[in-house]
Amino acid sequence: MGKIKKGIQCSILNCNKPAVKYVSREKLSEAKLALTSEAGKAYLCEEHYKIFKKKIKSIKKLEKWRFMS
Repeated sequence: MGKIKKGIQCSILNCNKPAVKYVSREKLSEAKLALTSEAGKAYLCEEHYKIFKKKIKSIKKLEKWRFMS
């Protein structure tokens, strides 16, 4: 049984909601979200995962444009 199924909480500061997904800390630091600790994985609730996806999408788009030229 994984940590998410066991009920681990979101890794973002001041958020106590249950985690739904996990991402690497490196990717999360690109999105500039505040974390509680410096472990290997960051666990995100549904709300913060949506914010993370939106920020990473724009970063990926810029990277793609940069490599196309």
